[in-house]
Amino acid sequence: MLTRNQRRAGPVLLRRAWARQLPQRAIYAQKPRLYSQKPRRPQEVFHSQLDDPSAAAILSSLKTSPPTPQTLTEKIVQRYSLGLPKDKTVKAGDYVTLSPHHCMTHDNSWPVALKFMSIGATQIHDKKQIVMTLDHDVQNKSEANLKKYRQIEEFAKKQGVDFYPAGRGIGHQIMVEEGYAWPGTMAVASDSHSNMYGGVGCLGTAVVRTDAASIWATGRTWWQIPPIAKVTFNGVLPDGVTGKDVIVALCGLFSKDEVLNHAIEFTGSEETMRSLRVDDRLTIANMTTEWGALTGLFPIDSVLQGWLRYKATEVAMFKDAELTDGTTHERFTHARLDELFASPMASDRGAKYAKYLHLDLSTLSPYVSGPNSVKVATPLTELAIQDIKVNKAYLVSCTNSRASDLAAAAKVFKDAAEKNDGKIPRIADGVEFYIAAASLPEQLAAEEAGDWEALLDAGAQPLPAGCGPCIGLGTGLLEPGEVGISASNRNFKGRMGSTDAKAYLASPEVVAASALSGKISGPGAYVQPEGWQGVVLGEGDGIREEDRMITADEALEKVIGQLDNIVSDAESDLFGAPVTESVNPDSMIDVLPGFPEKVTGEIVFCDADNISTDGIYPGKLTYQDDVSVDDMAKACMRNFDPSFSSIAKEGDILVPGFNFGCGSSREQAATAILAKKIPLVVAGSFGNIFSRNSINNALMGVEVPKLVQRLRECFSAPATQPKEAQQSITEPAQNWESLDSPPPAPQMIPAAEKLMTRRTGWTFEWDVRKSRVQIQEGEGGATWSQKVGELPPNVQEIIARGGLEKWVKGEIDKGS
Repeated sequence: MLTRNQRRAGPVLLRRAWARQLPQRAIYAQKPRLYSQKPRRPQEVFHSQLDDPSAAAILSSLKTSPPTPQTLTEKIVQRYSLGLPKDKTVKAGDYVTLSPHHCMTHDNSWPVALKFMSIGATQIHDKKQIVMTLDHDVQNKSEANLKKYRQIEEFAKKQGVDFYPAGRGIGHQIMVEEGYAWPGTMAVASDSHSNMYGGVGCLGTAVVRTDAASIWATGRTWWQIPPIAKVTFNGVLPDGVTGKDVIVALCGLFSKDEVLNHAIEFTGSEETMRSLRVDDRLTIANMTTEWGALTGLFPIDSVLQGWLRYKATEVAMFKDAELTDGTTHERFTHARLDELFASPMASDRGAKYAKYLHLDLSTLSPYVSGPNSVKVATPLTELAIQDIKVNKAYLVSCTNSRASDLAAAAKVFKDAAEKNDGKIPRIADGVEFYIAAASLPEQLAAEEAGDWEALLDAGAQPLPAGCGPCIGLGTGLLEPGEVGISASNRNFKGRMGSTDAKAYLASPEVVAASALSGKISGPGAYVQPEGWQGVVLGEGDGIREEDRMITADEALEKVIGQLDNIVSDAESDLFGAPVTESVNPDSMIDVLPGFPEKVTGEIVFCDADNISTDGIYPGKLTYQDDVSVDDMAKACMRNFDPSFSSIAKEGDILVPGFNFGCGSSREQAATAILAKKIPLVVAGSFGNIFSRNSINNALMGVEVPKLVQRLRECFSAPATQPKEAQQSITEPAQNWESLDSPPPAPQMIPAAEKLMTRRTGWTFEWDVRKSRVQIQEGEGGATWSQKVGELPPNVQEIIARGGLEKWVKGEIDKGS
C-alpha cells in the first residue's frame, strides 16, 4: 500500500492550457540590482590568548574579516533595495527603499487606482512589475460590483499590465502558478496573505494601498526589515498528517505572540524537508499571517527544484497549443532554472536570528483549529470523541484548494465508495459542503483526475474559483448557531458569516471526512506511533547537545557568542538597561536639512498591550470625510481612555505597551495622533500595518521595549490576561476589502493600574543622527540610553514631505 506521501507526491495532472485565461504579456526579465557586502569587524581578544599557541592558532582565523553573514531574508531584501550606501549590508531593523520584483493588487485595485490618480500619476512606472487580479467578490453580480470590475479591467488594459479576470483564480495562487512569485525574489501584494509566496522561496509580504500606489507611480516604496525568526523542523511528517496540521499546530502551540511581526525562515534536514511538498509549504507559508508573522520563507532546495522543473516542462508542452496566447512559458523555462540552481540563494553560516524555535514533525498528529481562534489548536482525536455536529464544510481559499487538496478530499469519498459497492456516498444529512478551486487550472486538473466529479457526486456545491466564503462573501455563509469546518486560513468570529456561529479549521481530508460523517472527524489514515508522548517543540533548534555535530568554526562561533552574552550582561546597569556606548562617528547617519536632529518631550504612558486602531481612533469616524483636525485630536485614544485628550499635551512623547496599533488598517489611527500634536510614538512594538501607516502619514515611531519594562517596574502592577482570550475577538467589519491584520489579542492592562493614561515626569530624547535614545527617569532619577534602529535619509524624506503620497507627488513633479 502506498504511503500518504507517495500518494500525494506525484505531479499535478497536466492542465488543459487552451482553457486558461492568461495575461496578454509576460513578465520575465528581472531587473539587475547590484549589491555588496561589508566586512565584519574582527573579534578583539586578550593579548595573553594570542601569546598562547594553542589559542592563537584558532583565533588567527578571526583576522580574515569575513563578510557579514546574512539570513536568506536579508539577502533577498539586499537584492531589491535601492540607493544603499557603499558597502552597506542590510540587516534586520534597517529601513530600505524597496523596489519589489512584482506587486499584486486584487479587488482593491480600483481604490489603489483612485489614490494613484489623486496624487497626479498618469502612467504606471514599470508595467512589468504590476499584476492585477479579480478574486474576492466574484459571486457578486450587482451592478456596482460589475462596474468596479469593469473599471479595474479597463484601467489594467490602458496601463498595459497583466490582468486576470474574475473566475480565473485567487491572486496569490496566480502569482505562484504563473511564476510571478519566483524563488530568490521579493513580491508584495495589497493583501495580508502574500506570505504564501514564501512557499516557493519568494519573500512575500503585504503592503497597504498607499504603498501599492507608490509602487505603481515610482516603482518603489519603503520597508523596514523585521526581526527574523528561524523555525527548524525535525523528523518527517507521518502518514495522515499534512502541511495544514503543521501550521495549525504552530499557531496553537506557539500562541504567545512568539513570532508577532517577525519574518520567519523555515529550515530542516534534507530528509525532513523532503516530507514537505511544495503544496504543503504554500499552506504553511500562507497561514504564517495568522501566526502573526510578516513573511514565511522556505528554502530554495531540491523539492522546490523538482516542482519548478515539472512546471517548466508542462508550460513548454502547451506554449503552442491552440487558442493559447499566454506567456507563462517565458517565466517557467529550464534555462532560467539552470541559472537559479547553479548557485541557489541560502542563508549564510553564522547568520543571526532574533529567535529560534523548533518542531518535530514526526510527533505531530492531525490538528483542528478553533472554535473561532487560530490560537486554539486541538488534536483531532480529542475533538472526534466530542461528537461536534457540523452544519457546513468548506474546501475553499488560497490556503488549501489546489488540485492535491481536492484529490485528498476526494479520496475520502472514494475510499468510502469501496465499502459502498463502488458508489460514492453522499454527505451527511443536514450538511452543506462547498468547494471552490484556488484557480481555474487547479480545477481543470482536479476534473481530469476525476476528483472534482467525485466531490460533486458526494453532494458538494461548486463555487467559482475565488475567495468567497473564506472572507464572508457570496453563497454558503454560516448562520447563527451553526458550526462550520473549513480548509481556509482564518476563523475569527464573523469571518465566514454570523458572529453567533462557530468556525473550525482543518486539513482537506478532515473537512471531507467531517462532511461525510456530519461531525468533526478524520478519515482514519493517521495511526499514533507506539510510545508517543506528545508533540516535541520549543525554543532552539531541537537538536540535543549530545547528538550535535558541529565544525570547528561553528564551535568557535558558539564560544564567541557565549562570551558576547556574558560581556553584554556585565555591561547592564542596576536596572538591566544598556549602558551608554561610545558612538563611532562613522556609524552616524545623515540627517536631511530641515529634519529634526533630536526629538524631545515628556513621556505620557498608556500602559496596555494590544491597543488596537479602534482604541486609537473610533471606527464610527473612520468613514466620515468631514471630521476636522480639532475633532480628530479630541477623538485620539478616546476608545482606550476618554481622559487621554485632557491629559496629553502638545509635544508629548506617547509610550504605549507592545503590539500598538494592531487590528484594522485605518490610516486615521496615525493622523489622529498627529492631530493631537504628538510628534513621536515609542512602543515596545508596533502592529505592522500601523507602523506602515505611521510613516506613510509622517508620524515617527521608535521601538524601545526596555522603556516599557522600566515604566511598568516603576508605575504598574503585573498584567492579567482576560479569561476569554482570543475567543472573544470578532472579525472587523468589511475586513475582506482591506488589508486588516488578524484581529488582535484582547487589550491587556495591569490589574491594579488605575490610571489608563499617566504623565510620568520622565523625559525622552531621540538623537536621530546617532540613532540613540536617552531617558531621564524623572527629576533626580537615573539616566540611561541605548541604540535604536536607524532612520535613514530615504525615510526622513518621506516624513519631511508630509507622508508617502506627498513624496510620490514630488517624485512625479521631478520626473516631469
